[in-house]
Amino acid sequence: MFIRLAEEHRQFVRDLVMNLQALAIVLENQGYLASCYTCGGQMNSASFMVSLADNHLIRFLVSDYGITWTEMRDDRELMKLEGAEAIGQLQDLANLVKYRIRPSESHPALKLPLA
Repeated sequence: MFIRLAEEHRQFVRDLVMNLQALAIVLENQGYLASCYTCGGQMNSASFMVSLADNHLIRFLVSDYGITWTEMRDDRELMKLEGAEAIGQLQDLANLVKYRIRPSESHPALKLPLA
């Protein structure tokens, strides 16, 4: 059972890394400064960053050790989430880009300027 769960976790991390890479490309195409770096070709970790506006930065880290979302403005940490909450915030960012909608009230800290 544990071997199967470990493999499912590795696949989950790989899928998440691929989606982060795609999100970075979409954000770059819309004019945002975005990047997604991975270590090696195994896709077992990534560092995703996007600048939403002057001095407003989102950093999303994923690895076998965990998942974190950090939102900063003027070099101050506004919000730090881990695990499922971090992934939920990432989904809100993806929805904002995809549908060009305002942030949901459930995540008021995220303010994506719409072009």
